[in-house]
Amino acid sequence: MTARDAMIRLLRYAVEQQASDLHLIVGVPPIIRVHGELFTVPSDKLNAEQVRALCSSLLNEKQLSEFERNGYLCVGLTHPELGYFRITLYRHRGNMEAAIRIGRQYLMSLEETGLPEIVKELTRKSTGLVLIVGPTGSGKTTTMYAMIDFINRERRCKIVTVEDPVEYFHENRLSVIVQQEVGTDVPSFSQALIQILRQDPDVICIGEMRDLETIATALLAAETGHLVIATLHTGRAAETINRIIDVFPPYQQQQVRVQLAAVLEGIICQRLLPRIDKPGRVLAYEILLATPAIRSMIREGKPEAMINNVIEMSRSEGMVLLENCLKELYEQGIISYDVALAHAENPARIRD
Repeated sequence: MTARDAMIRLLRYAVEQQASDLHLIVGVPPIIRVHGELFTVPSDKLNAEQVRALCSSLLNEKQLSEFERNGYLCVGLTHPELGYFRITLYRHRGNMEAAIRIGRQYLMSLEETGLPEIVKELTRKSTGLVLIVGPTGSGKTTTMYAMIDFINRERRCKIVTVEDPVEYFHENRLSVIVQQEVGTDVPSFSQALIQILRQDPDVICIGEMRDLETIATALLAAETGHLVIATLHTGRAAETINRIIDVFPPYQQQQVRVQLAAVLEGIICQRLLPRIDKPGRVLAYEILLATPAIRSMIREGKPEAMINNVIEMSRSEGMVLLENCLKELYEQGIISYDVALAHAENPARIRD
């Protein structure tokens, strides 16, 4: 068996196991990540020569030369049967190793994510900013893709995305979708956004708001008549507001508060938690909606605790506090008490 055949066999196994990632590391068998946990592939330990041969089998001469020159490489690969893979090569103790992100074979609908109906109403907005937040591996991209698919099936518009990497290629249905990948199609999120504004988009999806320039351009896009859906690495909905404002220098922050209060439509905060009722994970969420009361609190710089209180008192409007969602999942026997407590910022809300 050639190294290329062995590599395709490994990728096929990872896809069949519904893995999100495949890791090739010297000294251990191949490793896959399934439902957030790492498992070894039934195989022998890999030595440095084997890892290099497997990784090199996916590269052309130009890519291999680039890796040798820089010691790092990130490239995309599309296999006719297995789909799309994002391959990140790096050096570890002088050896070539790889982390391979496996593209999505299946697109989850908004109903299947487990998010409440109010998220559909956020997706139907024609302008404004909708944020999907949470730690790495919390399903933010899954939610963003489900929202894109919902729009694609419901209305005629142009959707432009900028992602790193593109994990699933959408088919054009009612909408036209342009998906751009950082490093392949565009140099960075911030530069891509400037270009996107000239492409006549209706909806702009940002895979990750990483820096001041990207956040500033996203706010401008939402302000100038676009629906902007973006992900951000923050813990809670209220924390997200301060995180965005704190990115800017002090002399700009009040202006940004006013701008954010005007364009924000909602924040979806996510966690993927281990289930106890069956294998897999379940989504826990927090929903903040930009009601007049929330907009006023953003402008006035009210503390996170006050915003959380408004979320809790606004259940009838569709808002959900994370602790209430955790408590409900625990009471339904879906997650353990310890898991609920571990993810609650205010454990007293779980114990009550």
